[in-house]
Amino acid sequence: MSLIFAVFKVFLFLIWCVIMVPIQAVVLVFTKGQGAYIIPKFWHKGVCLIFGINVKIVGKPVHDRQIMYVSNHLSYLDIPAIGSYLKASFIAKQEVAGWPVFGFLSKMQQTAFVDRTGARIKEDHYSLGSMLDAGKSLILFPEGTSSDATELLPFKSRLFTLVIERVGNVAVQPFTIRLPHAKNQKDRDQYAWYGDMDLAPHLWALAKTNGVTVELVFHDLIELDENVERKNLTDQCFDMIKSGL
Repeated sequence: MSLIFAVFKVFLFLIWCVIMVPIQAVVLVFTKGQGAYIIPKFWHKGVCLIFGINVKIVGKPVHDRQIMYVSNHLSYLDIPAIGSYLKASFIAKQEVAGWPVFGFLSKMQQTAFVDRTGARIKEDHYSLGSMLDAGKSLILFPEGTSSDATELLPFKSRLFTLVIERVGNVAVQPFTIRLPHAKNQKDRDQYAWYGDMDLAPHLWALAKTNGVTVELVFHDLIELDENVERKNLTDQCFDMIKSGL
């Protein structure tokens, strides 16, 4: 029965993409502003419903101003979980742009792709800065990779410069992604995707289950002033996110 159930979920996912992607493509012709996040948000909610990703919000996400959201990173499943609540563009590694299906869907979400090696530091900085200057909010995973949900990996501080350069215009809100019902690593691996795991088998394994509960724990807003230092801001975000695990 779980096999039939999984096939049905994958079928629904493909149909959902066929319906929603052309609509979003048309929307992007006319606007890349806040209106362009409505369809992706609706799409993400549908994906969560199809695969049984039950998202619980703890705390108060800020929606009424421009934000750099900062979070830990557990899985590619973070994208629909977060995207179903926040109207913002994700910052992802360049390799994601070339992923089958998911790379294309990421572009429809207006994801910003950056080079993890640092070979395009100036180009990436300019591109992300332009998005902020256009009024977009961004979602940053400063660990630079996903983890097994048991620990917080060291943060890379480079991209925090983007908000420091825009003191008074962009605030920072850290939030923690956690799996409240996971009792062991097997439970955590139902959602977490890391190391050398393959994406398709992982998603297929999730499809054969009843789903998973994910909590997004939003912490207090960090208002920046002209004296803020990149390292201190990075450490503050790290401590706040770690406190939510």
